[in-house]
Amino acid sequence: MIVSGLCMVHCVAGLVLIGMLGLGGGLLLNPAIHHVGLIAAVVIGAATIGANALRHGHRLPLALGGTGLVLMATAIVMEHGAGEAMLTIAGVALVASAHVLNIRRAACC
Repeated sequence: MIVSGLCMVHCVAGLVLIGMLGLGGGLLLNPAIHHVGLIAAVVIGAATIGANALRHGHRLPLALGGTGLVLMATAIVMEHGAGEAMLTIAGVALVASAHVLNIRRAACC
């Protein structure tokens, strides 16, 4: 959930800094940051969401997390801008929701 939150902050900060202030383009929009972030999200998501969904048998977290990761991967191939940020934020929100559902399921099992 922390990685998802950091991703969302990165997207919003990038739009604000570049759109309003004209700063930060070189660092915040560096494609390497997005690729590393997606790799981290896939690895952490697969390990945590996947394992917990299989353990407690509920598939909704797995579906939400997988859909979120697909949205994030789609955003990487898009041009930088509002559309990319919206896809990424939607993906991050779905991945974070999947983590929350997993945590709630783990507490009841």
